Amino acid sequence: MSVGLNLFFISLFSIIIFSNSDALINLLVVNGVVQLALFILVACIPFLRTKRVSYVDIAWPFGVALIGVQILLLDDTNLIRQLLVGGAYLFIGLRMGIGALFMAKTTGVIFKSEFPRYQYRRMMLENSGSQHIEGHLLAEILAQGFANMTVLALPGFLIALNSSEAISTLEIIGVAICAIAYFLESTADGQKLLFISKNKRGVCNIGLWKYSRHPNYFSEWLVWTGLVIAAIPSWLYIQPIENSFIWGCLGVGMVSASVMMYITLVYLTGATPAEYYSVRKRAEYREYQAKTNMFFPWFPKT
Repeated sequence: MSVGLNLFFISLFSIIIFSNSDALINLLVVNGVVQLALFILVACIPFLRTKRVSYVDIAWPFGVALIGVQILLLDDTNLIRQLLVGGAYLFIGLRMGIGALFMAKTTGVIFKSEFPRYQYRRMMLENSGSQHIEGHLLAEILAQGFANMTVLALPGFLIALNSSEAISTLEIIGVAICAIAYFLESTADGQKLLFISKNKRGVCNIGLWKYSRHPNYFSEWLVWTGLVIAAIPSWLYIQPIENSFIWGCLGVGMVSASVMMYITLVYLTGATPAEYYSVRKRAEYREYQAKTNMFFPWFPKT
């Protein structure tokens, strides 16, 4: 899957770099260089030395934060859009990046040991009979870097470059979804920590966890989906100056931010690896699986 994702990201970048918007081209080129340097230094080289993929959990969020910095440094844009979307990227990235560094310092994971989700990925590759496990894992690290260069950056870049003075309803809805999703994610994290402090061996099924087995992952996906929704008016705004094919590719890339986050949070590094270990650690987890939706919240089954 990682090889296919990399081919998609590289192909998308190779197309949209021919946009008729000089400002967008400059952003894509600068961001591409920044992300590539960051991932090589912070994730790829440490992986080659230690064989631990977990370093990508430092590179990816700080890469998102750097997208926000580039947006905030733009000239001649709509200041409200620039501050909102640049601030959102910066906040999302720094929150997760600082959290990863704090965890690395306090628990030793990343610097001394591997996250279970990456142990799971290695195990899956071994079970599939892969002869190039290290190459596959390196490709998965690079996929996150290429995502930062393309699909994850596009919603923010399109919004920031929209110079229209009128703020559309879709933009307001998208920003509202981001804000609500962040509140839900923080609430879910707090509920999980509170539950674990009282019952380390139990299955957390309180609050938001009663309606989804992974409300934190769902909320994170919703944050990016909100950004995509907020970017739709800006994508429409750029249509008159763009070649139809490139404009269509920009739309595909923009929507792919939500799709990629869903795939990642459900199958690659999120829910599926987490549940592999939860079933083995907690006897009641299978009953929880039978009653509660994995990702999208809904009322528990009786």
